[in-house]
Amino acid sequence: MELARTKAELQARLGPARARGAHIALAPTMGALHDGHGALIEAAARSADLVVVSDFVNPSQFAAGEDFERYPRDLQRDADFAARAGADLLFAPSVAELYGTVTEPLSATSIDVGELGRIWEGALRPTHFAGVALVVVKLLGLTRPHSAYFGEKDYQQLCVIRQLVRDLDIATRIVAVETVREADGLALSSRNRYLDAGQRQQAAGIFAALQAARHGARAGQRDARALEQVAREALADFEIGYVALVDPDSLRSLDALTAPARLLVSVTLGGVHLIDNSAIAPPGADDGP
Repeated sequence: MELARTKAELQARLGPARARGAHIALAPTMGALHDGHGALIEAAARSADLVVVSDFVNPSQFAAGEDFERYPRDLQRDADFAARAGADLLFAPSVAELYGTVTEPLSATSIDVGELGRIWEGALRPTHFAGVALVVVKLLGLTRPHSAYFGEKDYQQLCVIRQLVRDLDIATRIVAVETVREADGLALSSRNRYLDAGQRQQAAGIFAALQAARHGARAGQRDARALEQVAREALADFEIGYVALVDPDSLRSLDALTAPARLLVSVTLGGVHLIDNSAIAPPGADDGP
């Protein structure tokens, strides 16, 4: 696997691949790679001739007081991990390299992703999805991949990116990869390493809350507020940001479960912000294991 630290190095590697008609895939990450990222890379490697993994902690999606400075960074470990998972090229630019500056604002151009970026996670972190959209557009523009791989764990982000490429006519296929979980159900996240042993054990309750709502639907409950309350009760020991049963595309809140939906959960545990989600099928429909 090769390492590119500059845009010029990235283009030097991708140019010949484009010239020979290679299928290029991108797996965008903020580093601190784990098996969830590994699933993205492996899925990309199954369909692409050349897999690019970006490794960049993006400052534009962090607000003041968030964990940008302490976000885990270990480029050598990430490079080794990405190579084992099947990546061909790791793109790890500095902030100055990607944005051309380290001075705020990093870009004179901003991207407003509309209502989809203002609800749920966007309400808690008002500048977050504008920052995500900006860096994703930059990475897609630099790599021009045929496909890009994103995890369902960050479900609202996935929806924002799907809308972004559709609205801007970006010729990249967005591929969703299922959430990878620990044995107790906790969704893999780079922020899990912030949790101490007791908090880590407690964090398994997030998945239990999602499962409780799914079981409620399987038992015949269709009222959205009742299903949300089931999850809230299972999260009684957490600081809850939101629990919302939503349309899986628009993410608008639902009143009743009459079609496949998504349950979104955001909590804080020991100062650590954690999110998760689950598909919820209406009573009588199969929603998987």
